[in-house]
Order: sequence, then C-alpha cells, then structure tokens
Amino acid sequence: KSFDKGEALTPRNGIQGVTQRFLNFISSWERIGRYRDENGKIIDILIVKLEKETSFYRARTAQRNFIADYLQGKVGTKSQKDAALVAFVAPDEEDWRFSLVKLEYRFTETPSGKIKVKAKFTPAKRWSFLVGKNEKSHTAQTRFKDLLVNVDYKPNLSDLEKAFDVEVVTKEFFEKYRNLFIRTKTKLDKIVQSDPKIQAEFTNKNINTVDFTKKLLGQIVFLYFLQRKGWFGVEKGEPWGTGHKDFMRKLFNKEIRDYNNFFNDILEPLFYEALRNDRSHDDHFYQYFNCKIPFLNGGLFDPINNYDWVNTDIVIPNEIFSNDQKDGILDVFDLYNFTVNEEEPLEKEVALDPELLGKIYEKLNAIREDNFDEYVSVLNSGKKGDESKFNKEYGVYYTPREIVHYMCQESLINYLETELNGKVAREDIEQFVRFADSIIEAEEIATQKDAKIASGEQKDTSYKHYLSEHIIENATTIDKLLDEVKILDPAVGSGAFLVGMLHEIVKLRKLLSNYTGQKISTYDLKKHTIENSLYGVDIDAGAVEICKLRFWLSLVVDEEDFKDIKPLPNLDYKIVCGNSLLTFPQNWNSEIEERIANLEDQLFSETNAGKRKKIREELDKLIQKRNKKER
Repeated sequence: KSFDKGEALTPRNGIQGVTQRFLNFISSWERIGRYRDENGKIIDILIVKLEKETSFYRARTAQRNFIADYLQGKVGTKSQKDAALVAFVAPDEEDWRFSLVKLEYRFTETPSGKIKVKAKFTPAKRWSFLVGKNEKSHTAQTRFKDLLVNVDYKPNLSDLEKAFDVEVVTKEFFEKYRNLFIRTKTKLDKIVQSDPKIQAEFTNKNINTVDFTKKLLGQIVFLYFLQRKGWFGVEKGEPWGTGHKDFMRKLFNKEIRDYNNFFNDILEPLFYEALRNDRSHDDHFYQYFNCKIPFLNGGLFDPINNYDWVNTDIVIPNEIFSNDQKDGILDVFDLYNFTVNEEEPLEKEVALDPELLGKIYEKLNAIREDNFDEYVSVLNSGKKGDESKFNKEYGVYYTPREIVHYMCQESLINYLETELNGKVAREDIEQFVRFADSIIEAEEIATQKDAKIASGEQKDTSYKHYLSEHIIENATTIDKLLDEVKILDPAVGSGAFLVGMLHEIVKLRKLLSNYTGQKISTYDLKKHTIENSLYGVDIDAGAVEICKLRFWLSLVVDEEDFKDIKPLPNLDYKIVCGNSLLTFPQNWNSEIEERIANLEDQLFSETNAGKRKKIREELDKLIQKRNKKER
C-alpha cells in the first residue's frame, strides 16, 4: 500500500549503479518497493547483496555510505529519498542484517533566495537487526508486532524509527536484569547465613553478597558477548570461531559434561581455571570440558578478593540459572541478541552492546550491602522516579552516548588545533574529525588513483579527495599527535568517555594511514591506544571493573586471527581505583615512579599467572613505599 507509481521500480542488478568506492563491498542491489508515508516521506525498500562474507561484519561504514549515496540520488535514480529499509545479505550466510537507513538533509539559501538541499558531509544513520536462522527473534518480533497486527494503520517514518529504537530494548533487558540481581543476591544471603564455612570465607576475604552477585552477573554477561565469536566449545584441532554460539546454554543442558550444581561444578571451573590459565602449550584444550577454551587473562576471571573457590562449595540452586518458568539468568539472557560492537551514534545495532554495561553500572552501582533493603523498598514503592533519585543520592550518573560522542570530537579538535599551531585551519580539522566515517572509503580510492597516476598507469581521475589538502600534507604530523596523546579521565565511571576516545582515535588514524603508509590492524591500533594513551581513575571499584570490561570487549570485536587468539591485556594499573582529588606530593621520587611505570608496562602484556602475581606484589610494595614517603 502507498507505493509511489510515478517512478518505475526497475531493479538494478550486478554492479550497475555501484560506484567505484563500493565495488569491494557491494556485488548487486535491487529496489523492490517504495513507500510514501502520510507526511510525504519517501522510504525505499532495497535488497543489497554484499561482495564477500567478511563485509557482512567488517564493512558497516561502507554499507551505510552506499545507502547514503542512494538516498541522495548518486546511485540509481537521481531523486532524493528520506530513508530506506534494507536487507543486507552476505554470500552463503543464513543470517542477514535488516536495517533502517536515514539521511538528514541540510537546507541552504542561495544569494538569489532559492532553497537548495545539501547533504554533503551529512552522515547517514543506520539502525539494524541481525536476523536469520541463528539469531534470536524475540526483540524484532516485539518491536514490529504492533505495526504488523494493525493492518489499517499506515506507519510513518517516525514509527519505523521507534521500532528500531535500541533504548527500548535496553530498558526492557535491564528491568529483567535487576530482578535477577535481587533474586540471586537474596538467595546467596541465605546460603552464606546457613553455611559457617562460607560465612567465614566471606568474612576473612571481606566479601559481601552485593559485590559477589554483581561480579557473577557481569561474568556471565561477558561470556554471552564472547560466545557470539564461536570461541567456546571448539573441538581439539579445530580453529577458533567454530565453537558453540550458545555455549552457556549447552553447559547448563549438560551437553558439555554432567554436573550436580551448575555454579559450583561448572561456572567456577570455567571462570577461575579454564579462562584464567594459559594452556597454549596444549592448543588451549581444557580436559574438564573436553574442548578448547581461550585464555582471556585480564582480571575479570580472578576470584573476588581471591576467595578459595576450590575448597568453598557455594551451591547456588540451579533454578537461579534456568527453570520451567523461564525466568532464570540464562533464560532471560537467551532471549536477546548480544553484539560486541560498541559503535557511535551513526551505527546502532538493535541488540545488547557493551554500552549496556555502563547503564547497568548506573542503575546498580549505587547499591551496597548497607542500603540493599532500602533499594528494594524504593522499587516496591512503585513510584516513578524513585529509583533515579536513589541513584543520584549515592552519586551515580551516566552520560548518554550522543553527548560522549560530541565531547570526544570537540576534545580532539581543540587538541589538534592547539598542537598544529596554525598549520591547518580549524574548519579543516573539524571536517576531518566529524566526518571521517563518511569519507574513509572515498579517500582510499582517491589515494589508489593518485598512485596509478604517479606511476603512469592512469592519466587522470574523477576521484577527488574529500579531505583538505592541509590535512593530507600534515598527515604524518597529525598521526604522530594522535599516537602520542595522553588522555586521563579523573572520574572515569564506567568508561564512556575513554571508550569513545578509543573509537575516535582509531578511526582517525585508520583514515590517515592512506597517507602515512602505516598499515596497522584495528586490533593493534586499539591495543596500542589503550596501552599508551588512555588512563582512568575512579573512587568506586565497581566502576573501574566495568570500564576494564568495556575495553576488553572493544578489543575482542576486532580479534580476527582465529589461529591465535591474543590474551586480554592487564589493565589493573591503567584504569585504577583511587581518589583524584588528592594533592600532588611535594617530595616526589622520580626513581620510584620510573620503577612503577616500568612494572606497569610489564604487567600490561604479561600472561603468566605466577609472574603477574609477582609483578603485582612488587608494585604494591613500591606504591606503599612511595605513599609512606609522601606522608
């Protein structure tokens, strides 16, 4: 219904209409319909077939920019459209991406008074569901149900945007997550109170059930993100990526091995042995599960306060994890799509991404052992806004992604303008920082064409650089500035600003690599940036753990070497728990600080558990020695 008959719906197949910059990503496209809503907004319905399997996951920017060109009339018909519903299909894949792509047009007035539409450098936005045989459909079904059931209602573009709104999904998930937290914590209280041995261990190690439950749920969420990579349950001799993408469910269903208690017999060995110890000498084979499990390093899979998990039997009822009512931890998590991509506002997947961890932090981090009952009472009151007041009372806030995105870009623009000291105009720097996503493929093609012209293979090119010539001329200098920048967030919280900075720096350096000649993988760029540029401090230990978790997940998403999964770096002395308001010591000891810095660098990449422990002990002694001198 409401199809525009004024323009023939002629399919465009093969590479016809696909411009040079997208030939590596798009094999063919076809328009199958057009819809005009009650407000006159034009929405085309397209099928886009991708050139190769990897482009389904790796070239999202190219896909989005291709549709942006289509909406502007640069591909296909020359008429401008407001949005498109697109099925992105990869070769030989059972899953596909269902996307809404929207372009915001800018209107400018000419000297003669005419209004012209301008879309150049106005990035398109894309919202996507990953759907298909291997994907959960709960979210997509619930979001589109109302639109499909009411056959008499003609949805407009705003209705479609609401259907693709990831915030609704996140809110729904958190409400269920919160209930799981309360139920698990309450059950754990009873277990601790009824078992003197557990009670003594928790007392001696200064463990409370609030922190224990937060860490447990965080560990399981992390594994739900990671199992999407196919890294768990890999058979011996088989490559990474061939494992079970529903590994946690298979564990519970006893398809991996038998057990009596899921937490005591399965999760604790998985967390504190399989994922924590390096077995690379035996191809990462874990005998207890009879399969390969990657060594993840980091600190997430260290027992909280180093409790004796081997000799302490914490028998959490299996029903907490899964039950006939389908309200256990795994039951709830199984309903949702998890994605390890934590993108910027231009690219949103309607799934649970690592930013969710920050929102969970905002909602739950105010809860402590001494105010848990108060928190439950606030929830039970049913008064709207009471939970938010509770969080603010205990000083917990979360900055939305769009604001973080703006803050990161403004910070980098000001930094580059200051350091370049007039070599490049601010306007050129702003264009470089704000629109890197929109121009990266065009710059790659233009650079290739320039090389052919220089070698005599080609006489001229119709491809022009979008980047200012001053940016190109100073590419090496700018790249060096981005390589050497030091960024400290003194109240890092769950890491929103630092993670945003990580994405911005990596994106800009990837763009500059067309002119510097330094080709480096996204993974290596991210790891280098985390190791050398990003630092965070927060007075709350829980916030610090969430920040580390988001850094680890940001690395995992770009881990492509299935022959050798790299251990996660240790971030214990990069993102630290401390008080940023303390004054700088007068009797500064540069020798001690240098030794501390060297040990921190060693710890970042150390994978041996024994050596990590030794380095930590030496660091702690040096820090204590320094602190005594400061007094």
